[in-house]
Amino acid sequence: MSLFSYLITFLGILFWFFRAIATLLFQLDVSFFAQPINTNTEIAVLFITLPCMVLIIKRNIVGAAIYFAVYATYFGTALYNTIMTVGFGGLDIASSANLLFTVIGVILPALTFLDVLLNKNRTLGNGKKREDWFYANKDYDRQFDERADRNQYKF
Repeated sequence: MSLFSYLITFLGILFWFFRAIATLLFQLDVSFFAQPINTNTEIAVLFITLPCMVLIIKRNIVGAAIYFAVYATYFGTALYNTIMTVGFGGLDIASSANLLFTVIGVILPALTFLDVLLNKNRTLGNGKKREDWFYANKDYDRQFDERADRNQYKF
């Protein structure tokens, strides 16, 4: 994976931890600047995200698609509702914080999905190492003599 892939995946995991902390603090009635949109749905989204993150780390397109679909559905509707509320009522501090986190909740999975979709098998090295002239070349493979002892002595 490239550095961009690592950063996007790491930011997704950090965002998951942030949403988990915000949901936990909301359940404990502790004042926090971010609140879940719908507590029960947020808990379900958090649990669905766990296997998706494992699949994203393994560069599986199905995990990235599920992650994108769940977050786009959950945060996309909240983003639409927040934008409509801001258009009619104005923007206060609580709604601006919710707007920021819903935008992050839509953009981050979209970037993750596009990254996995476009760069599924790409690595930084791509096999162009200094040693490839030796290891990737069949001319330098070891040829066994037919008279050689092929017994595997185990002590």
